[in-house]
Amino acid sequence: MAMDRDHVLRAAAALLARKSTATMDEVARAAGIGRATLHRHFAGRDALVRALEQLGIQEFEAAIDRARLDDDGAGEALRRLIGELQPAADLLAFLYTENQLFEGDEINEGWARLDARVSDLFRRGQNEGEFRIDLTPAWLTEALYALVGSCAWAVMDGRVAKKDFQHMTAELLLGGALRRVDQ
Repeated sequence: MAMDRDHVLRAAAALLARKSTATMDEVARAAGIGRATLHRHFAGRDALVRALEQLGIQEFEAAIDRARLDDDGAGEALRRLIGELQPAADLLAFLYTENQLFEGDEINEGWARLDARVSDLFRRGQNEGEFRIDLTPAWLTEALYALVGSCAWAVMDGRVAKKDFQHMTAELLLGGALRRVDQ
C-alpha cells in the first residue's frame, strides 16, 4: 500500500500540535501506518519536523495569498489573514515553538519571506495611520504569531470556541486588552 505523504504529515501535525513530545511510534499510529513505513520516508524526528516546516510554510503562504493583504484597509486585511490562518493554526503553533527550526545558521528562508510579507502589512497600516507607530512591524508580526499559536492551543483545549478564533485573535491584537470607555 502506498503511503500518502500529505496524509501522514497532516496526521503528524495534528498529533504534535496536541502532544509535542509524541514519539515516532505514536506518529505512525496516528497516521495509520507502520513505524518502518514512517522511517522509510522520514529518517527520524528531525526529518519529520523539517517536512512539517515545509508544509507549514506552504500553508502560511497560501493563507497570505488568499487573504489579499493589499486589498482594503490593513485592519481588514489582517482580520482576513487570521481567518485564513485558522485551518493551519495547530501546525503553526507547533512550529512556532519547535526550537530546532530556529537554531543555528540554516534557518529556512521561507520564514524570512513570511515575516517580510506580514511585516509589510503592519508597516502599511502604520503608514496609513491605522496601526500604532510605537510598536515595530517586526514586533507586531511576532505578536500575531504568538496570538495565533495561543488561540490554537486554547481551541484544542476547549477553552475557546473554534468559531471565536478569528475574532478573539484579531481583536486582542488590534485593540489590546485595555477597556475602552465606550464598552
